[in-house]
Amino acid sequence: MVRILGLDVGTKTIGVALSDALGWTAQGLTTLKINTPAGDYGIAQVVEIAKTNEVDTIVVGLPKNMNNTIGESGERSQHFAKLLALELTDVKITLWDERLSTVAAERSLLEADLSRKKRKAVIDKMAAVFILQGYLDNPHKGA
Repeated sequence: MVRILGLDVGTKTIGVALSDALGWTAQGLTTLKINTPAGDYGIAQVVEIAKTNEVDTIVVGLPKNMNNTIGESGERSQHFAKLLALELTDVKITLWDERLSTVAAERSLLEADLSRKKRKAVIDKMAAVFILQGYLDNPHKGA
């Protein structure tokens, strides 16, 4: 079975989540350190993860403004998805509205009573889980 990768792309890190083999659940995989000012977008790391895990679809979180417009963060995610598509021509790359994923992840971690330091260490990975789970749960994802 093939798997689906979920990504929460930031300026310093990329949260990574992976679906189970049946495509039902998302699990946090890792958080990649990147350096966008130096031109390190983490593409090579994501390509390696995708190939290692036999991924056929990558869901990149697209942060939209609440009025449905796309700001700087959204443009960064779109650019990242284009760069990734150039490297992984046999993998479907899709952008997924992630407006409240980081907020939901933060709330979930607060409810788990994690310290600020521990939350900071896992927030991006958790946001990737929320992005991917939202995609997996949506019956219209193939449309």
